[in-house]
Amino acid sequence: MSADRSNFFAGPYLDRRAQDREAEDWQAQALADSTAQYLVARGTTQLMRLTSEPSIAFLSGDHPRVRTAPDRRMVLLGGFQGRRCILLELDTDEKLDPAPAGAIFEELRPVMNLLPADEAALAAYARALTLWRSRHHFCGVCGRPTVPVRAGHVLRCTNPVCAHETFPRIDPAIIVLISDGERALLGRQASWPAGRYSTLAGFVEPGESLEDAVAREVLEETGVAVHDIHYHSSQPWPFPSSLMLGFQAKASPGAPVQIGSELEHARWFTRAELISGKVPLPPSRAISYRLIHEWLHPRGT
Repeated sequence: MSADRSNFFAGPYLDRRAQDREAEDWQAQALADSTAQYLVARGTTQLMRLTSEPSIAFLSGDHPRVRTAPDRRMVLLGGFQGRRCILLELDTDEKLDPAPAGAIFEELRPVMNLLPADEAALAAYARALTLWRSRHHFCGVCGRPTVPVRAGHVLRCTNPVCAHETFPRIDPAIIVLISDGERALLGRQASWPAGRYSTLAGFVEPGESLEDAVAREVLEETGVAVHDIHYHSSQPWPFPSSLMLGFQAKASPGAPVQIGSELEHARWFTRAELISGKVPLPPSRAISYRLIHEWLHPRGT
């Protein structure tokens, strides 16, 4: 396993301070903290400054919107850069007045490569929580409204007979670099930029191990049987709420490719083809790029 460094969106960027979620007066404590900072989300967008040095546009605790925000709209994220950090959620059509100079609401995906790595990870974490909370306003057991507890990290049914608790959800997905020795098997989806190829990926199904999911997804998408499956690393991926579990696997030399219904195309690539730069690859901060890059440039070469 390659564990010498974390993937983008991961690593020790945040002190989650889970014990602080138990305090019923956590919001009062935050408002009394003059150093606390607030990350503002509106739908799937977040308040940012896209200047020469892009960054999250944090609000301070004395901002009027912070002072008047309903309790249910706040989530304790933890300690970020030594300061208490809170997520403040706005309605999708709600204006922020006054807005910090030069700040706009922006989607994370197009700007994630511009942000400092720790801020991008924090924004990804906040985005995942916002999406989860927006999709669980009602209890999945009895249909009654839910209310946030434990500093916004649990949604509890308001029906006292039910009182079901829902916790943040992530979708596990495998992503794998398959090699037959001298070639790598890559595929592309029709919605991707022209010519781009990447490693194969798919969601884990109930009753499946990660290794089973790797073998099944590769076989379904390309008709190639794989073996010698090894875990590589993982990456939280908040588009919308996945945990990408990276693997390496081997296939028999010359294994024919038969395209399934999920891919537009897939084929074997030599190292020379990929190193030439003629084949567009995934963004450099995606785990798929790291899997390809480490196959192209194995240690000791």
